[in-house]
Amino acid sequence: MHSTIKTIRTRLAALGTDESRKESLRFFEEEIHCHGVKTIPTRTIGREVYKALKNTDKTTVFALCEQLWKGGMLEETFIACDWSYAVRKEYTPEDIDVFARWVDQYVDNWASCDTLCNHSIGTLVEMYPHLIERLHAWSTSPNHWTKRAAAVSLIIPARNGLFLDDIFRIADTLLLDGDDMVQKGYGWMLKAASQAHQSEVYDYVVGKKAVMPRTAYRYALEKMPKDLRAAAMRKD
Repeated sequence: MHSTIKTIRTRLAALGTDESRKESLRFFEEEIHCHGVKTIPTRTIGREVYKALKNTDKTTVFALCEQLWKGGMLEETFIACDWSYAVRKEYTPEDIDVFARWVDQYVDNWASCDTLCNHSIGTLVEMYPHLIERLHAWSTSPNHWTKRAAAVSLIIPARNGLFLDDIFRIADTLLLDGDDMVQKGYGWMLKAASQAHQSEVYDYVVGKKAVMPRTAYRYALEKMPKDLRAAAMRKD
């Protein structure tokens, strides 16, 4: 085991408590493995250890992230996400293959999925817009976390007013998906897009009212003005 990984795991294990572990687990329906360390101290450990790596090349950082992902512990995945985002200035389009593998092989809960997608993957797609086609491919995956990733990778770009047509295409693909995590994911994506494109998103969502699952529908409308939200929720 790389000494850096051993340091992280030793420090997390020393801070973990049964009480914090139980508190963390109540946010997940899936079986989650964790040290029982809260998010802020986890990320503090990650930042402190990363200082020794700040002159390390991206390939080495990604290899360390891979080890953290393989460990299967929630807190370690958060540190892996932070580290992969820390080298974003070195991103190249080929990095989408690395991130796709992490999503497909290691992501097993919404928190790890969203942390990786909101920052590392979303930034990569903003840097190289042609990679949006990979997200469209993800939206048809049999893996429900990959489908969620297709949507939540666009949260930050959506807030910035980007990729609206692609957001609607992905929402169309995921529209009738029966998985709760997928519904919440694309509903959140639409909500984020409404911050820059309120009328377009409102018209899209209301236009799908008859078929859009209630979970996604409510998520998508959360940032709308009260009067529009009330009108959208009114029974026909």
